[in-house]
Amino acid sequence: MKPTKKSKGILTLIRIGWLAGLLFFVAIVVSTGEFKFSVSSSLVKKWFQDFSTEAMIYSMGMENPYYTQVLPKESKPPSLSSVMLQLATNLRTGDPRSLLGTELPGFAIYDSEIYIAGKGTNYSTLPIDETLPLQEVLKPNEPKDPANNEQEESKPPAAIKTKGRVVYIYHSHSFESFRPLLKDGKFTSSNEKTNIIAVGDYLKKSLEANGIGVEHDASNIAEKLSKRGWSTTKSYAMSREDVTTAMKNNASLSYLIDMHRDSQPRTLTTTSIQNKEYARLFFIVGRENPDYEKNLQLAQELHKRLNKKYPHISRGVLIKNRTQGNGVYNQDLSEKAMLVEMGGIDNDAAELHRTADAFAEVFSGYFWQADKVNGEVK
Repeated sequence: MKPTKKSKGILTLIRIGWLAGLLFFVAIVVSTGEFKFSVSSSLVKKWFQDFSTEAMIYSMGMENPYYTQVLPKESKPPSLSSVMLQLATNLRTGDPRSLLGTELPGFAIYDSEIYIAGKGTNYSTLPIDETLPLQEVLKPNEPKDPANNEQEESKPPAAIKTKGRVVYIYHSHSFESFRPLLKDGKFTSSNEKTNIIAVGDYLKKSLEANGIGVEHDASNIAEKLSKRGWSTTKSYAMSREDVTTAMKNNASLSYLIDMHRDSQPRTLTTTSIQNKEYARLFFIVGRENPDYEKNLQLAQELHKRLNKKYPHISRGVLIKNRTQGNGVYNQDLSEKAMLVEMGGIDNDAAELHRTADAFAEVFSGYFWQADKVNGEVK
């Protein structure tokens, strides 16, 4: 039985009514005070990246059919169902990563967003954030003979130009260390003279030599976790308490630097600049912070300036959500917060010190320029 004109008209009205109802429902949800949603530039960028070029051309062709004339004859417009599925579930037809990334352990990292890729950076070379048992990271582990490591260079007396301390350096994974600093190939230690805390202390002195007031938190996170009965998965919750307390006691603190060590090997975390070896950096930005784009802009600017002055010293900028890590990294506490992976398990003290000096030099240039432009009193 063929449908009559009347039945076709009824079906059309039903479709229109269903679509109008859907749009009305979406408008109500978006406009309610309980639903916080903002269309950011990076979100728009991600939408454009996720949808194919053909899909975008077909969408423009709905207004002007002329655009679709450039497409090959065999191309077809995307189905409404596939578009709605992607918007609703973030599953992309034809891309198994969007499904497997949430189902297979460790696979989600391949669905991370490399916002800026430095030299050699791709989905197989991203920083590795190991989850280690607490009993392992509580061990001090013996240092190597100090004679095998380059001694810390003397710094000129600090001539602090800022009005107070404006940078806060801390370490959510304070137990991260480096093989060249420890015996028996170890790369974790609770000894602040051989782990990432020592690098943070060196960066503090280097920043102060450039006129930047710094507060460095040398807390042993492993010991604090142990006292609470917490595992290392709660490291960021533990360090968050220290950060909030510091900011409460010192209103001038605005730049937060959570310094880590990557677990990738030397081939990825080291570069040669003017015949000297440097540990490489990687910036991590948490997407779960509603204002994460401000932190993203800071990471992007520092990455650009670092690589301009010291070619390839920065490996890039990576955006992570909750499926790929903590997702926030305490970066919601300040629009000038950053997580920096400095070097890897195979970098030695000399390489780390050179990179800390390079970072301090570039950051200081950025800081004083921003201070002059904004007219802020530090």
